Amino acid sequence: MNFVEELRWRGMLHDMMPGTEELLAKEQVTAYIGFDPTADSLHIGHLCSVMILRHFQRCGHKPLALIGGATGMIGDPSGKSAERNLLNEETLQRNMAGMKKQLSKFLDFDSDAPNRAELVNNYDWMKDFTFLDFAREVGKHITVNYMMAKDSVKKRLNGEARDGLSFTEFTYQLLQGYDFLHLYETKGCRLQMGGSDQWGNITTGAELIRRTNGGEAFALTCPLITKADGGKFGKTESGNIWLDPRYTSPYKFYQFWLNVSDEDAKRYIKIFTALSREEIEALTAEHEAAPHLRVLQKRLAKEVTIMVHSEEDYNAAVDASNILFGNATSDSLKKLDEDTLLAVFEGVPQFEVSRDALAAGVKAVDLFTEQAAVFASKGEMRKLVQGGGVSLNKEKLTAFDQVVSTADLLDDKYLLVQRGKKNYYLIIVNG
Repeated sequence: MNFVEELRWRGMLHDMMPGTEELLAKEQVTAYIGFDPTADSLHIGHLCSVMILRHFQRCGHKPLALIGGATGMIGDPSGKSAERNLLNEETLQRNMAGMKKQLSKFLDFDSDAPNRAELVNNYDWMKDFTFLDFAREVGKHITVNYMMAKDSVKKRLNGEARDGLSFTEFTYQLLQGYDFLHLYETKGCRLQMGGSDQWGNITTGAELIRRTNGGEAFALTCPLITKADGGKFGKTESGNIWLDPRYTSPYKFYQFWLNVSDEDAKRYIKIFTALSREEIEALTAEHEAAPHLRVLQKRLAKEVTIMVHSEEDYNAAVDASNILFGNATSDSLKKLDEDTLLAVFEGVPQFEVSRDALAAGVKAVDLFTEQAAVFASKGEMRKLVQGGGVSLNKEKLTAFDQVVSTADLLDDKYLLVQRGKKNYYLIIVNG
């Protein structure tokens, strides 16, 4: 497998320094990508970088994942227009542990293969570096003129940010450049990769290596992922799509990929899955023959959900989706955990009733008209029940005065009422 060719056909190559492709063809290369430890989970904005490291390792090269424990305490001005919050050491350690666990699903850290992945933290080599030593050993090699010429710095100085650029953030490219130098000297790392907004910082590192010890180092970037409509990838109204199920349930994660547009699905299936070129071409042809079947979206959602979570989580997400959009049974509804149930029925009308009202049993017709206004009148409900148009927890209601009690609750707290084919109501029992 040729790494650069692999990235090229997948649409994952934006730019690289001359000589990068030749170096990769000639020998096993060590390369790194940096990740900010600003949370204890990665989100799908990181996923393109993670997939690049995965392809890199599969092509026989050695990947390093650098956690920016030191640089995370400062913040990178690239692509940002505001100063970042600084993190304390305890938070950084927790965040790193969470990120390593997730990266282990994509990269082999544990085998004895010569190209096994390694996790490195720049805090380890920066924490004892004094300011005077840094100024003498690193600062003297790079001129301010050189640093000022970088786009990320120019944008912040040309008034795109109201409050300019702090000295702390200005030094960021030197710190990131020193990471590259340190990994070059200690790990034989000759290539740094990252998003296209990192080109300036990466080339500073290569320049620092050249000026410090005459060494030759290389840079490769991937395009920033966007949506076909120009919107920001990986963000929803409720924020980031995280890889950690505590922050984004596997159901919501699956739904995100399932709901991407046709144009985006064609690009994303190349970037975010390990499917071969032949498989993707066949799926694309199948999709174009019958776009309404959403073949690409379904396969994309399946591959990414299994890769990030598990096959079990994927199957549960499909079952949960069928509850809303298919002919699911009451059994599949009862299997849902509370988070997934609430995620599936997010946005449906909700009513709250007290547990006391259900304790002794209450007639459905009273519960669904007087205590929770699912139906405008008892007459309307009676008519719908007789026509087989009302379900409670996915089971047809056979009598409008059927008794409902706490024994019917899902997760000991919820009742799901369905009126007709598409109208759902969630009753939440309090107390």
